[in-house]
Amino acid sequence: MARYWPGRSLLELWRGQMSWRELRVFLRFLPPDSATARAVRKSTPEDDTWTLDRHLLATVADAVRENTYALVKLQGDPKKTRRLKPPKPIPRPGVEQPKAAKVIRLGGRNPSSSKELAAAFRGGTAAQ
Repeated sequence: MARYWPGRSLLELWRGQMSWRELRVFLRFLPPDSATARAVRKSTPEDDTWTLDRHLLATVADAVRENTYALVKLQGDPKKTRRLKPPKPIPRPGVEQPKAAKVIRLGGRNPSSSKELAAAFRGGTAAQ
């Protein structure tokens, strides 16, 4: 209370110098980063730092990194870019990291088996 309302304290409510309405208005309009507002929302300080603009900025950064990867992969020397891996997205709170897709090999060394191909196209696992 001292941080957002200097010079006031809850003792004033007990002494009759502050009304319940004043306290309610104060609590209702606390900034989102206050400890009381976080406790009401049951969130952590890390969750509160990821606002909408930060999520959008991370999405733009991921898109630029993916675009750069695709450009280098398509325009680069295949011998040099063969082991180049796609960039991982920036971790965000509350968003799960996407799992790597299973690679289907149709020819060459170690091709996928018929069970693996059937499972991939059916949407199941190879053990089914």
